[in-house]
Amino acid sequence: MTTLPRPAHPAPAAPPDLTVWPASTEEPRPGSLTVAGVPLQEIAERFGTPAYVLDEDEVRTRCRTYLSAFPDTEVLYAAKAFLCRAMIRWIDEEGLGLDVCSAGELELAVTGGFPPHRIVLHGNAKSPQDLALALRLGVGRIVIDSPSEIARLAAAVGPAGRQRVMVRVVPGVSAGGHDKIRTGTEDQKFGLSIRDGHAQHAITRVLGQKQLELTGLHCHVGSQITDVRPYLAAVRRMVGLMAAVHRRHGVVLPELDLGGGHGIAYRPGEQALDITELSRAVRAELASACATAGLPVPRLIIEPGRALVGPAGVALYHVLAVKHTGDRVFVAVDGGMSDNPRPALYGVRYAPRLIGRATEAPAARMTVVGRHCEAGDILSPDAALPSDLRPGDLLAVPVAGAYHLSMASAYNLVGRPPVVAVRGGRARLLVRRESLADLTARDVGV
Repeated sequence: MTTLPRPAHPAPAAPPDLTVWPASTEEPRPGSLTVAGVPLQEIAERFGTPAYVLDEDEVRTRCRTYLSAFPDTEVLYAAKAFLCRAMIRWIDEEGLGLDVCSAGELELAVTGGFPPHRIVLHGNAKSPQDLALALRLGVGRIVIDSPSEIARLAAAVGPAGRQRVMVRVVPGVSAGGHDKIRTGTEDQKFGLSIRDGHAQHAITRVLGQKQLELTGLHCHVGSQITDVRPYLAAVRRMVGLMAAVHRRHGVVLPELDLGGGHGIAYRPGEQALDITELSRAVRAELASACATAGLPVPRLIIEPGRALVGPAGVALYHVLAVKHTGDRVFVAVDGGMSDNPRPALYGVRYAPRLIGRATEAPAARMTVVGRHCEAGDILSPDAALPSDLRPGDLLAVPVAGAYHLSMASAYNLVGRPPVVAVRGGRARLLVRRESLADLTARDVGV
């Protein structure tokens, strides 16, 4: 009697690498992902694609982690990363401050109930409208970025008023994940240089304006930084400048703002900035530098944005086409550079994942592209996706919470996606999809 061999059972699929996904992400069955208990496929069916999903508890947890890691520090959320009324409420309830870069961000924040005294206004080219609104609403501080702002701001404050300000300084420290997001060196548009004396001159002018109260100095060395060393170099140079101000003017500046730029991982295996280590190292360096200079330790201010909201977001797309061209496989989705310009701007790479169905097909390298008429409209140049990927499939892209909607456009008259918050097994709309009617309403005709 011949014994037939037993059919081979396929090895169980390896669990998905969810290290860069929101902490609430689970795979209840093969091919299905949930965030905060809500199936992503159901969100796509209910709200359409492209769509942004934001885990509210992930944002709140990250806010609390920062406050715990940085005691006795003022933590400001950088609104440019992502802002809507719900986000304003979450940041307020978690006890963070806010930094804004325009009258639009400022007005949304204040009309959303955020206390203006906990807001800082930034910007290298603040308009008269920006400054007028900031003064009228009573923002906590205005960061001076150029000499011309000093007289304009003092005149706008008026003889009987007084506004707290900081001076943004270029510390001469190069850091960041791309040359377009390195802001601590001499060859970019932000701040005033220590090396050529413009920072010192601006400080002297501010101190001579009775309408302006100089509370401290500000710097920002770059974005997507994963190493603590650039921050330590910035601390030493900023404290050196504070010591020079004390020697020349007899003034002790009580605040030091080190900006943000804290890096996060966009793909499994990438490095993220350890904020516990950052806090320990920065506070130790600040104490040491101040002791050497004979200065009291100033109150520290930091401005995380991406690190608070980026890992809380997921972008959803439907596949429209799969095309083989030479040795490459192109996967075209129903979004692209209009809802995520960062790959085109900075070469950022993401790790999209097929969701909504299970498959045992082997992975293949594919280029995920958008729908726009630009050769640079590429969302992921080297995505590992199942070789049986087909039109109609659903792709999810993690780490999509920062600089997606805030930098989105209406290119090709494609409306910006909605934002859907998830929490406790429920999904709710925060920002609705931009319609063609929204876009054409601005066109007044001929």
